[in-house]
Amino acid sequence: MSKAKVHSGAAKRFKKTASGYKRKSAYKSHILTKMTTKRKRQLRGTNLVTAADKPGVERMLRAN
Repeated sequence: MSKAKVHSGAAKRFKKTASGYKRKSAYKSHILTKMTTKRKRQLRGTNLVTAADKPGVERMLRAN
């Protein structure tokens, strides 16, 4: 039987930590000129994946 493959898109976006999965905030990649400085500052940094989304992320990263 072949090895299970990791979802390559998810592997780039999520990192496993002791307390869950780390993720970056959305809406912070391009077309930032129209966004206020306050909004961009609040989107900085990382958050944890919510409990509802955790099973889906674990399924995509199952081969890890």
